[in-house]
Amino acid sequence: MKHLTTILLLFLASFAMNAQSLTKKTQKQEKIIVYGSDTCHYCIETKAYLKEKNIHFIYYDIDLNKAKETEMITKLTNASISVASLSLPVIDYKGDIFLNKGNFEEFLKVIQTKIK
Repeated sequence: MKHLTTILLLFLASFAMNAQSLTKKTQKQEKIIVYGSDTCHYCIETKAYLKEKNIHFIYYDIDLNKAKETEMITKLTNASISVASLSLPVIDYKGDIFLNKGNFEEFLKVIQTKIK
């Protein structure tokens, strides 16, 4: 009976550690915010890429959500990124703001590198 109790306690401890690890991983991934537009093919492709890579993200369509558009512009300004020639999508990953600067394949590589 003593061994059974020990085994049960070890199992429960292992289960709790795995649950904490999964929760932390999920929380880490939830820090990805994508600001874009549903009329922007790069935005649509970025969402598809993140889904394909099984990366959880929050998406805001700035055409429909003006508060999030203002939030995005504020983040860009605070990061000293010019909004004069804004290119979507804009990514906020744990406060690191970056955007598609024209070479979409390079942009996807940046996403993959930063989010690892």
